[in-house]
Amino acid sequence: MMTLENQDPVHRPCCPEKLQAISEADLDRIAPRTSVVRPSLWRRLRSRIRCSRAKAYSLLLDYIPVLRWLPRYPVRDWLLGDFVSGISVGIIQLPQGLAYSLLAGLPPVFGLYTSFYPVFIYFLLGTSRHISVGTFAVVCVMIGSVLESLAPNENFMLGGNSTFIDTVARDLTRVEISMILAFLVGLFQIALGLIQFGFVVTYLSDPLISGYTTASAVHVLVSQLKYLFGIRVSQKTQPLSLIYTIIKICSRIKETNIGTLVTSIVAIVILLLMKFLNGTFASKLVIPVPIELIMLIVSTGISYGVDLYKNFGIENVGHIPVGLKVPLLPDFSLFGDIVGNAFAIAVVGYAITISLGKVFASKHGYKVDSNQELIAIGFSNFIGSFFQCFAISASVSRSLVQESTGGNSQVASAIASFVILIIILRAGELFQDLPKAILASIIIVNLKGMFNQFSEVRVLWRSNRIDLLTWLVTFAATILFNMDIGLAISVAFSLLTIIFRTQLSNFSILGQVYETSIYRDVSRCHQAKEIPRIKIFHSSSTVYYANADQYLETLYRKCGVDVEKLIQKKRKAIKKKEKKELKALKKAKKQNEAGEQITGRDNIAFDHLEIGNFEYAIQENKEPETTDGSIIVVPNHAGNEESGGKSTLQSLGLERPNFHSLILDFSSVNFVDTVCVKVLRKIFKSFAEIEVDVYLAGCNATVIKGLEHGNLFNETITKSQVFPSIHDAVTYLTMDHDQISIHEANGAPDTRL
Repeated sequence: MMTLENQDPVHRPCCPEKLQAISEADLDRIAPRTSVVRPSLWRRLRSRIRCSRAKAYSLLLDYIPVLRWLPRYPVRDWLLGDFVSGISVGIIQLPQGLAYSLLAGLPPVFGLYTSFYPVFIYFLLGTSRHISVGTFAVVCVMIGSVLESLAPNENFMLGGNSTFIDTVARDLTRVEISMILAFLVGLFQIALGLIQFGFVVTYLSDPLISGYTTASAVHVLVSQLKYLFGIRVSQKTQPLSLIYTIIKICSRIKETNIGTLVTSIVAIVILLLMKFLNGTFASKLVIPVPIELIMLIVSTGISYGVDLYKNFGIENVGHIPVGLKVPLLPDFSLFGDIVGNAFAIAVVGYAITISLGKVFASKHGYKVDSNQELIAIGFSNFIGSFFQCFAISASVSRSLVQESTGGNSQVASAIASFVILIIILRAGELFQDLPKAILASIIIVNLKGMFNQFSEVRVLWRSNRIDLLTWLVTFAATILFNMDIGLAISVAFSLLTIIFRTQLSNFSILGQVYETSIYRDVSRCHQAKEIPRIKIFHSSSTVYYANADQYLETLYRKCGVDVEKLIQKKRKAIKKKEKKELKALKKAKKQNEAGEQITGRDNIAFDHLEIGNFEYAIQENKEPETTDGSIIVVPNHAGNEESGGKSTLQSLGLERPNFHSLILDFSSVNFVDTVCVKVLRKIFKSFAEIEVDVYLAGCNATVIKGLEHGNLFNETITKSQVFPSIHDAVTYLTMDHDQISIHEANGAPDTRL
C-alpha cells in the first residue's frame, strides 16, 4: 500500500464531478432564514408581572427550594447520614465559629451567632445539597481589614495611655460596622440574583480564585501571628500593610510571651498529627475524630484549673453572653464608607460558594442554580445582619466533612445549626477561659488546604503559562495591595489576558489534506497542501477592533504579496500611461491643426480618436497600420489585456500575484463589529485592484447577520462570495461550470482552474 509520502507530489483538490458548491446566496433561496420575532419589552414585562395561582406557586417553589424537595425527602435512605453529618459539622463549627470571629476582629460569641442564623436560612433557600455555609477564613480576613481601618485600636485608647484599650467601646463599634457590612453584602447578592447576574462569577477564573485564596491564607497567617506569640501589634489596611505587620512583629519578637508560644506550638502539633491520622484512617472511621472540639474542651479546662491568664499572661477569650440577641437595625450612616468593600466581599463570598456547590453537584449528579445561590446566600447575610452576624460564605473544610460523613441534603446543615443553638443558649459561657492561642492554632491548621494550592504553580507552568501569570499576579497583588484592591487588580488583569489572547491570534495559511474535505495549517501538517492559485487564510480568534489591524497586516504578509505597494505601482503606471496619452493627444491636436491649414479639412483619424482605445506609435519600433495625412495612428491590439477601459496588471507590465482567489476562513469568528466590517471592505477593495477574488467561508448566522447590519453586501460584494465552509468555496473555484468570475463579469478573463 502506498503511503501519503510516496504518492504523487502534485496536489489535486478533492472535487467529485457532480458535487455542487452552495453559497450563502444560494442558501437564501433554498432555505431562507426566518427572523425570530421577539415579543416587545412591554409584553415581556407584562407576562412576568402577571399573577396567577399557578405562577405564584411556581415562584414560591423557585425562591424557597426547601418547599420543593423537603416533602419528597427520603427519610429511610438519607436521615441517618444527614444526622451524623450534621452533628459532625456542628462540632467542627463551634471552634471554627469562635476562631474565625476572632479573625474578623470581633468577640468570639458573634461567630456563634453567624454559625446559626445564616446557616438555617441557607437550609431554606439554597440549592446545593452538600456545602456548609457560615464563617470562612477568606471572608473573615476581608471583614477584619475593613473593621481595622474604620475602628482601629488607636481610636480607643484610655486616657491617652497607649497601653490600655477600651475593648468594650471598640467591640461595640466593630459589631455595628460588621452588621452594616453584612447588610450591604446581602443586599448586593440579592440584587444580583434577582437580575439574573449569577454569571458574574465566570469572570473569576479558577487560577484567579486559587491565587486569591492562597494570598488570603497568607494574610490570615500573618494576622494570627500576634496571638501565637502573645504580642500586641496594630494592623494596617493600606497597601503594603502585610509587609508592615511582618516588620512590626519581627521588631517586637523579644516581647513574646513564652507561655503563649508554647501553648500555640503544642496545639498546632497535636492538630496536625490528628488531622493526618483522620485522613489516613478515614475509611475505618465512622466520623472524623473531633480533635478541634476536644482541643477546646481540654484547653479550656486546663486554663480554668491553672489560671493561665493570671499565672502566665496567656490571654483568653473573655466573657461570652448566654442566649440570643434581639434584632437591631444597622447604622445606615456608614454606607458610604464600606460600599466598595461590601461589593468585593459579596463577589468573593459568592464565588467560593458557587465553586464549591458546582464541584459537589457535578460529583453527585444534580444541578445548582447559580442565581438562586446568590439569592440564598444574600438573604442569609441580609437577615443575619439584623441579628449581629457578619458576612458568610461556604467553608471548604466543613463542606468536605459534611459530604464525607454521609450528608445528603441541607438537613445536615439544619442539624448543625441546632447544635450551635444549644451551645449559644446553654454552653457558651463554659468557654470563657479558652486561650486565644488555641483559636489561632485552629485557624492556622485549617489553612493547610489553601497552602496546598502552591502546588498549582508547577501544574500551570506545564499546562498554561498565561493562567500561571494570572495566578502569580493575583497572588502578588493581593499580598501587596490588600484584599479589596488585590481583587480589583486581579479581575482587571484576567480580563486583559483575554484581550491579549485575541491579539496574539494564530494566523495561518491552510491547505487541503489529500483527497479529503479537511483543511489544515500547511506549516504544521505536511500532508496538507496548498491548492494551486488559491490562498486560504485562517485566524484562530474573532476579528474585532482590538486585532483588526493585525489581521490585515498578517494577511498581506502571509499571502506573500505587498498589496499596498503593488496597488501604488499600478496607480503610478496608470497615471504615467494617462500622461503619455494626454501628451500624444496634444501632439495629435497640433498636427491636426497644421493639417487643416495645409489641406483645409479636419483630420478624420483625430475625430475618431479615443483615449484608452488607441496607442500612438511615438518613439517605438512599430510599423504604422493607419496613416492619415501626417498623423500616424496605431489601433489598440491589446483588447485581451485591457477591457472595458480598465487597465490590467499585465497590460501595465506589472507582475500578477501567484493566486487568483483568496478565501478568508471565518469559522473561528463569533461576532463582527464596525471595525471588522470596515477591514473586510478594505480587503475586498484592495485585492480587487490586484485582480484577486475574495471569498468568505464558515460564517455562522450571527456573523452573517452582523455583516448584513454593517452594510458589507452591495453591488460589488454579494452573498455569492460567502460560503458555508471552506470546502464549498474551494469546490466552487475548482469545478467546471459555465459561470464567470467576478473579474470576468467586469470584462477580465476567467482565471480559475
